Parts: sequence; structure tokens; C-alpha cells
Amino acid sequence: MARFTEKPAAAVAAGRRLRPAPVESGMFVATARTLLRELGEHAPEVLAAVAEAVARRQQDLDFTRLEAAAFAQAPSLSLDHAVAEHTRQAAVVPADIAWSDVGSWDALWRLGAKDAAGNVAAGDALLVGAEDCYVRGEGILTAVVGLKDAVVVATPDAVLAVHRDQAQQVREVVRRLQATHRKEALSHARCHRPWGFYETLILQPRFQVKRIVVEPGRMLSLQKHHHRAEHWVVVAGTALVVRDAEEVMLQENESIYLPLGCVHRLVNPGRIPLALIEVQVGAYLGEDDIVRLEDAYARG
Repeated sequence: MARFTEKPAAAVAAGRRLRPAPVESGMFVATARTLLRELGEHAPEVLAAVAEAVARRQQDLDFTRLEAAAFAQAPSLSLDHAVAEHTRQAAVVPADIAWSDVGSWDALWRLGAKDAAGNVAAGDALLVGAEDCYVRGEGILTAVVGLKDAVVVATPDAVLAVHRDQAQQVREVVRRLQATHRKEALSHARCHRPWGFYETLILQPRFQVKRIVVEPGRMLSLQKHHHRAEHWVVVAGTALVVRDAEEVMLQENESIYLPLGCVHRLVNPGRIPLALIEVQVGAYLGEDDIVRLEDAYARG
């Protein structure tokens, strides 16, 4: 291979790409040693940042979490630009493997099972007079009437409606959400944890309502809060609640109040998932108002 150019301009690419293959698939095969050597030569700043993030990694059950601050120092470079455009160790192998990285909503439409009008529907979706659309409803009925070549996706977090030809512009939506520090860019309505998950049902100034599900045998950290009190109502399963110096066993339809500043922990001692409704009340409701005193999952 004389030279690799990632997404060249049409005038540059004309008559100079490999034939008959019209598309470079972006898949690379290399030994770890070779890739590290090439990164060290052509993108040393990327290698240094990632090596530091790996060295400071933390184990969270079966997850390995890289150190965020170190990883954030890595430049935003694709492997194509960082290495492939500079290496002298590359060769191109033509192949016809019907590859799709399913990198857009339009790709999901192309790969999905279509109805007679060319629509792909997933989840709780209803289409009337629509053509060649991709419609996905997660947790909410999503109805589309009379649209053509549209992508409509409704989740508990947000709703997206876009023309299929513009599906890649979702990245601009994400950029704007991040620039304005919208919570949708930072977390989902449902957040998974080593012990299970929680999801936000209502979020208003000074109060919040969540559904918490704890897997059998799991427990939350021993913790306290500086800015909020909590009220827990068990709706399924059995809860063992540590509240300061006491332990309280709760069954379905029983509740407990946790005043501001009390030391508490939630444990599922049973064999089925524990589900409860949590009402938080206070001046600040952020997740960083958690002071962990003990934690089975070695979180800070």
C-alpha cells in the first residue's frame, strides 16, 4: 500500500482507490505489540494517556473502569488518522464480507424486517400511512402518521425525530446537549449499579422520586447525606434496612423514614429482587451527595 487517506475528497479519490472494492471498511488486524509500537511512534500522546488510565484502573465486579481524568487527556483521534495514515507497516486485503457497523439509525432501518410500506417498527410503535420509516418506542407508545423516510425514537430519556438522510446529525444534538450541560448527556433515566439499578420517575426542585431494584443478596453502601432526607416504601420483596444503630426488616407495603444525616444501608436478604419507591426531599438531590462509609464494591 502506497498511502492510506481517511475519507479523501472526491477529487483526490477519483481514479486512485483500489478497484473493484469501492469502500474501505475500517477494520484493522494487528498484534498488540505491533499496534502499541505504531501508536508510540505516530501518536505517543494517545498511548501515554491511555497507558496512564490503564495503570490507574479500578475493578468494579466484572467491570474494569479506566481512570477518567487520565483517559480524558487522550486526543480525540481515530485509529485511521492516528496510525493508518502514517504507518509503513500496512497492507490492504480486498474482501466481500457484507459488513455493516450499524453505526446509525438509518442502518437499523436498512437491516430491519420491513412491513409492506417499508417501515421498521420496534417496541411499542404504531404507524398509520407511513412509508420507509424507522420507529422505536421504549416504555411509551410511539405513533407516527403520514411520515416518509423518518426516524422516530422515543425513550424514557428523550424523543428523537429526524429524516433518515440526516440521521448522522444526531452527533450535533449530543454536542449541544453537552455544551449546555443537559442531564440527558450525562446519564440515563435508568442507571445500573453493581447491586441492581435505579430509575428516576419524578424530578422537581427539592424533591425526587425513584424506583430502586436490588438483586438478591446484594446491598447498597453504608452511607449518609448532607442535603436530603429519604422515605422508602417496599413494593416487592424483603428489605433489611440499617438506620444508625438499628436494623429494621420491611415487607411489601411497609416503609421507613431516613432523616437527613442518618447513617443507613439497604440490603436484599431474600431470593427475589427487592423493589422500593424512594422519595428524596432536600435542598440538593445530586448523586454526589453520597458519603460512603463502607462499600462492598470498593467505590469511592
